Amino acid sequence: MLEDSTFWIFGGSVHYFRVPKEYWRDRLLKMKACGLNTLTTYVPWNLHEPERGKFDFSGNLDLEAFVLLAAEIGLWVILRPGPYICSEIDLGGLPSWLLQDSGMRLRTTYKGFTEAVDLYFDHLMSRVVPLQYKHGGPIIAVQVENEYGSYNRDPAYMPYIKKALEDRGIVELLLTSDNKDGLQKGVMDGVLATINLQSQHELQLLTNFLLSVQRVQPKMVMEYWTGWFDSWGGPHNILDSSEVLKTVSAILDAGSSINLYMFHGGTNFGFINGAMHFHDYKSDVTSYDYDAVLTEAGDYTAKYFKLRSFFGSISGVPLPPQPDLLPKIAYEPLSLNFYLSLWDALQYMEEPVNSEKPVNMENLPINNGNGQSFGYTLYETTIASSGVLSGLVRDRGQVFVNTVSIGFLDYEKKKIVIPLIQGYTRLRILVENRGRVNYGDNIDDQRKGLIGNIYLNDSPLKKFRIYSLDMKKSFFQRFSVDKWSPIPAVPTFPAFFLGVLSISLSPFDTFMKLEGWEKGVVFINGQNLGRYWNIGPQETLYLPGAWLDQGINQVIVFEEKMAGPVIQFTETPHLGRNQYLD
Repeated sequence: MLEDSTFWIFGGSVHYFRVPKEYWRDRLLKMKACGLNTLTTYVPWNLHEPERGKFDFSGNLDLEAFVLLAAEIGLWVILRPGPYICSEIDLGGLPSWLLQDSGMRLRTTYKGFTEAVDLYFDHLMSRVVPLQYKHGGPIIAVQVENEYGSYNRDPAYMPYIKKALEDRGIVELLLTSDNKDGLQKGVMDGVLATINLQSQHELQLLTNFLLSVQRVQPKMVMEYWTGWFDSWGGPHNILDSSEVLKTVSAILDAGSSINLYMFHGGTNFGFINGAMHFHDYKSDVTSYDYDAVLTEAGDYTAKYFKLRSFFGSISGVPLPPQPDLLPKIAYEPLSLNFYLSLWDALQYMEEPVNSEKPVNMENLPINNGNGQSFGYTLYETTIASSGVLSGLVRDRGQVFVNTVSIGFLDYEKKKIVIPLIQGYTRLRILVENRGRVNYGDNIDDQRKGLIGNIYLNDSPLKKFRIYSLDMKKSFFQRFSVDKWSPIPAVPTFPAFFLGVLSISLSPFDTFMKLEGWEKGVVFINGQNLGRYWNIGPQETLYLPGAWLDQGINQVIVFEEKMAGPVIQFTETPHLGRNQYLD
């Protein structure tokens, strides 16, 4: 019931942190025009509290502005504040500084975890409480954690989170959401259970299970998966639009409310993507297109038109007109004319950490004692002989003898042969955090960098210089104009490449195609667009026009292995071979 009448939730998920703030209105108007009445969003703790006690709700992280915008457009809001959110985001949205504690037990009532949650919730809920329905805001329901039934490590944990919400003034309907595996263990007294699914077969389970557990209560599918996310080196997942329409229709026929996950996926800008690690470690691509109802750039799909006509037929009132699409453009190919090798750049960085043993990213004594969350870490030491190098590298470490790359260490390859060397030689290992696992039982083990000792012929190496290459905006401010030089005939890698994209008229959205480049990261005007990698399936990076200026735009590419001749632009994204989900 809402405002004394029966209310059917037609929801859709859009994550404010995956969409440029300038485009929030466009995406939400398209949601309203599709016949939906409720917006759902997660709240990513790791982005809002990057350092202990230091909160960021500015710009793209302005949660209150997003919720108020939904209200203005005429959408209700279901908030999913976590603390753990999964969401295919690094560590399921938990801050990496929690892992500085070697005994940390995430998602339990372990004191080190609950103390951090309490402080975060104190801050977050002071912002959220006034936005609730009872206070005149649009928030009609709040989720208690996320899919805890699948994790289920501590019976006291969910009651603790429920109380933490209520004690801080959350008075709206509380929900849990679980997939079919977790449903049995995820149910709580006084909290409405909802289910996450993709097939009609699971819908039958929902109906039977919820009836047996909740008796007569409203039914809701909190996540009906409209598509799926992609991993590097895997296929591009798609789900047929007719299939989607059939299942949505069946969910409503069963008398259930629904939330489309995702309505619009957006982008894992920066280094925020998560990973899966069941048998093999697989990191998620930069695009969070998800084969959702709106594309990564907010364009309409066959799913959109089918769902709009379906929801239109049951809404009883004419739907608002569809907003026009944002224009796209293919800019002229761009040459990057300047260059700075990583080895030359080291002299301009903050002082390295000197340590007898390797230190993992999270425990580096940097960022006011909060360690390093994202990006790369470079470990340097001196060796005097050749032999076999071995150790635990998370997630991918390029090994150099002086400045010559001799290969990689990762989950598959745990040893590498160091060739014959003369005298004392510099050994360097450039380690990339490719994304912490966001779902599963091994979230407590997601420390990155070199984990423990690294051995040469079974003897631990000592005396390291460790550079944090987090590549935040402040990182690039050190590379003033005079530090760059023209690209040599044979560049040394890894390296930074610099160019200028000149735009004479007002800027539009575009996609960058890095053909001939191998693996790295792109920065535009200091904004991290995310990673690219030629193993696919993602072949282009979304570049929002809102982040471009009329006139001069600075483009920096960090490339690990091989530079292409130019960067191309296209009006449409390229994703690798399509393959239907099983």
